[in-house]
Amino acid sequence: MSTGTILKVAGPLVVATGMRDANMYDVVRVSRERLIGEIIEMHGDQASIQVYEETQGLGPGEPVESMEVPLSVELGPGLMGSIYDGIQRPLNKIMEATNSNLLSRGVEVAALDRAKKWEFVATASVGEEVEAGDILGTVRETPVVVQKIMVPYGVKGKLKSISSGSYTVEETIGVVETEKGDVTLTLMQKWPVRRGRPYAKKLPPDMPLVTGQRVVDAFFPIAKGGVAAIPGPFGSGKTVTQHQLAKWAEADIVVYIGCGERGNEMTDVLNEFPELQDPRTGESLMQRTILIANTSDMPVAAREASIYTGITMAEYFRDMGYSVALMADSTSRWAEALREMSGRLEEMPGEEGYPAYLGSRLAQFYERAGRVISLGREGREGQLSAIGAVSPPGGDISEPVSQATLRIVKVFWGLDSELAYQRHFPAINWLTSYSLYLDDLGEWFDKAADGNWMETRQHLMSLLQDEASLNEIVKMVGMDALSPQDRLKMEAARSIREDFLHQNSFDEIDTYTSLQKQFAMMRLVYAFYEGGVKALGEGANINDIVAMKTRERIGRFKYTKEDEVQAEYTKVLNELSAEFAEVAAKEDR
Repeated sequence: MSTGTILKVAGPLVVATGMRDANMYDVVRVSRERLIGEIIEMHGDQASIQVYEETQGLGPGEPVESMEVPLSVELGPGLMGSIYDGIQRPLNKIMEATNSNLLSRGVEVAALDRAKKWEFVATASVGEEVEAGDILGTVRETPVVVQKIMVPYGVKGKLKSISSGSYTVEETIGVVETEKGDVTLTLMQKWPVRRGRPYAKKLPPDMPLVTGQRVVDAFFPIAKGGVAAIPGPFGSGKTVTQHQLAKWAEADIVVYIGCGERGNEMTDVLNEFPELQDPRTGESLMQRTILIANTSDMPVAAREASIYTGITMAEYFRDMGYSVALMADSTSRWAEALREMSGRLEEMPGEEGYPAYLGSRLAQFYERAGRVISLGREGREGQLSAIGAVSPPGGDISEPVSQATLRIVKVFWGLDSELAYQRHFPAINWLTSYSLYLDDLGEWFDKAADGNWMETRQHLMSLLQDEASLNEIVKMVGMDALSPQDRLKMEAARSIREDFLHQNSFDEIDTYTSLQKQFAMMRLVYAFYEGGVKALGEGANINDIVAMKTRERIGRFKYTKEDEVQAEYTKVLNELSAEFAEVAAKEDR
C-alpha cells in the first residue's frame, strides 16, 4: 500500500506527500486516528485528500495510507431499514460501539453486519452457465423486500457449487468456474460509488410514477426512471413534499438522502418513517427504505459522497428489477460542498464561486436514473427515479445550482412561498412548473382514464392561465368590471385551486388520490364550467351560477372514499345537471 505523510491541512482538505503510487479517488486513512478520506487531486507525489471527518488537531508529519481501492459501498442483505451517514457508516452501530450519540473520529464499523446470518434460498443449479446479473438465489431481507443475490459484474462461467442455508454476508454460498479460475460467491458485493452500475439497455420513459398527489399526477407527472427537481425557498415545503412522495409513490424501494439539511429535519425523518404505515403492505415504511443522514453539522466534504452512496444503493435494487425512488434533500448543499473543496484546491471559480464543472457533476448524478433492462439472461426491467430538492437562497432560481439543474431534469415542481403561507399544499406553482414527460405519458394516461385525461387536463390548465391574466384586471378595476363569462372562468379556476389542487396530507382520505378519483374530480370541476357556459348562453344570471349548492358537493368530493368514488361521482354529476336546469328555469320565469 502507498504511504505518505501530511504536508499541510486546510479544513477538510489535507495535502500529503510521498503518494506517487496512489491513484485518483483512492480511499486513504489519514493520521494515527485513521480518518477516512479520498484523493481528489494528484500532482507528482503530492495528493490532495478530501477528508470525510473532522480534521481539527491534525498537523504535518502524520502518516497517510492509501487503501488502493476507490470509495465503495457494500451491497447485500442488511441495507433495508438501515440509517447510514454519507460514507455508509451505520449510525446505530456507531452509537452502540462508542456508547455516544455523537460521531467519534476514526470509528471503523462495517456497513453490513458481519455476524448476522441470512436465510439464502438458491434458485440457480450446479452446472449452469451464469454471467453478471444472473440471479443465484434470494434472501428475504424484510417482510416486504426479497433481495435477489446476483452474479457480480465481470464474472462469467459455470456454476461449480451453490447451496441454500444460513450465511453471513462474507461466507461462501457458491463457486463459479471461470476462464481465469474459480471465483467464490458471497451474499455481499462492493461497488465504487462514482461509477454507475452497468445495464443491458436503456428504455424510453413511457409510464408514470404515480404518486397520488393530484398536482403532480394530473398536471406535472414524472415518468418511472425520470428525473425531477423541487426548487423552493425556505419553508415552502420541499421536505414535506418529498416525504409524501416517499410514502405514496408507486415505488418498491425508497432511498432518502438528507444531504446537508438541518439536523432537526433528519430527526423528523428518522422518527416518522419507522412509525409510518406503508399503505402498500401495512408494514412500517422503513421496511422498504434506506436513509442516509448527512446533516449540516456533519463534515461538509461528506455531502458529496452521500449523493453517490445513495444512488449506488438505488442502482443495486434497480438491477434486481425493482422500481426505486431516490429523494435527495438537497442538492444545493451538495453543490456548496463542491464549492468549498474547489476553493481550497484553488481552482478557477465559475459563477458565484461554484466550480466550472458544477453542471457536469449534476448531470453525472441525474443521468444515473432511468428505466433499464438489467444485466443477466433474465432481462429484468428496473426503474430508478431521482427527485432532487434545490434550496436557492431567497427562492431565486436564477442562481447557478437551480439553473444547472433545470438544464438537466425533465420535471420542474416550482414551490411558491406565497402558496405555502396560504397553507396551500403542495405549494407547487401551476404557472411556473412543467413536465417534459407529458407527451410521452399522454397515451398511458388516456388509457387509464377513458381517453379523456389529457383533454380534461388541458382544459383545467387553460382556465388557470386565464385566471392569472384576469387577476391583473381585477386588481386594477375590481371583480364587478368583468363580463359574466370571465367571472365564470374565475370561479371555475378557484374551484380547480381549492377543490382539486389543494390536498390535505394529514387527512387519511385526501392524502392520497387514485388516478380514477383524480379524473372524476377533474371532470366534476370542468362540468361546472361547461354547464355555466351553456347556462350563460341561455340567459342565466352569473350570481345564480356562482351560488349553486352543488359546488359545495364538488368541493367535498376529495374526501370521498376510493370505493365510493364512482357512485358519488354519478350522484354529484346528476345533481349538478338538475341544478343547472333549475337556474335556467328561473331565468325563463
